[in-house]
Amino acid sequence: MARDVVQPAAVSGLHWRAMLTWMQQKLGDWPLFVLFAGPNLVLLAIFTYWPLLYNVYLSLTSWDLIAPVKPFVGLTNYRNLAASAEFRTVLLNTAIFALGTVGGTTILGLALALLLNLRLRGRTLARAIIFAPVLLSGAAISVFWINMLDPRFGLVALPLRWLGLPVPDWLNSPHWAMVAVILVYIWQNTGFSMVLYLAGLQNIPHELYEAARIDGAGAVASFRHVTLPQLGPTTLFVLVVSVINSFQAFDLIKVLTDGGPVNATTTLLFYIYQQGFVAFNAGRAAAASIVLFVLLLGLSLLQLRLGERRVHYGG
Repeated sequence: MARDVVQPAAVSGLHWRAMLTWMQQKLGDWPLFVLFAGPNLVLLAIFTYWPLLYNVYLSLTSWDLIAPVKPFVGLTNYRNLAASAEFRTVLLNTAIFALGTVGGTTILGLALALLLNLRLRGRTLARAIIFAPVLLSGAAISVFWINMLDPRFGLVALPLRWLGLPVPDWLNSPHWAMVAVILVYIWQNTGFSMVLYLAGLQNIPHELYEAARIDGAGAVASFRHVTLPQLGPTTLFVLVVSVINSFQAFDLIKVLTDGGPVNATTTLLFYIYQQGFVAFNAGRAAAASIVLFVLLLGLSLLQLRLGERRVHYGG
């Protein structure tokens, strides 16, 4: 009777399997975690955390982006920002812009999603048209709206003249420039919120509406007690992303108004650009960047904390 011959490759495979089993027993899942997460953590450290730490260092210096030496000035840049009336105006502009754009895109996106979730003819084409501006560049949209808002020959001025109303100089008036920038931003980004709400609406079980109808609930009651609670996770996601995106808006402001007139549309991110690459004050720009980082971190944590209390996930 011939004996089975064990191949060397099989012996080697058994050896490695035994070694992996031994390592798992001794070290748990740490080797596997390091193998998969290690490269990502290294990239994050190089391209995210190191620039953040270096930015903190720059905020404590006075540097013009050219000089080989960066004099250490401590917290002077932060004190100058706190004492600056211009910086307080910038923070107020940022708050107005964030409230206007987040509120506008969220409410309008939800309303359009509710409308286009109905079985209407041509709703697919309407969804595509509303979402299309999201795919366009901010510079192209800005050039389009500069012509649309022109008080002399822009299309927006025509209905106002027909109604006998005054035509504001949208982009050159300190009172109307922020309104114009907010409206253009809402026009560009409402499609993004609409798509997210459409996905949320289509995941609501139809049985919930049937149960509400049996209990005598009308359209308003169904919206209040079924649709809105079920859209809670979607609304939380829309709010978090919209707030972050509103703080990062730059191209629209740069092309439409260049931060003016008289700093009327200068938001915090645009102020950082002006200080860093126009005034060549890298220290103050870095300090303002830290303020922006702290604001975004605080708002995100606040939204997530409120979401944990008020948003209920299914399952």
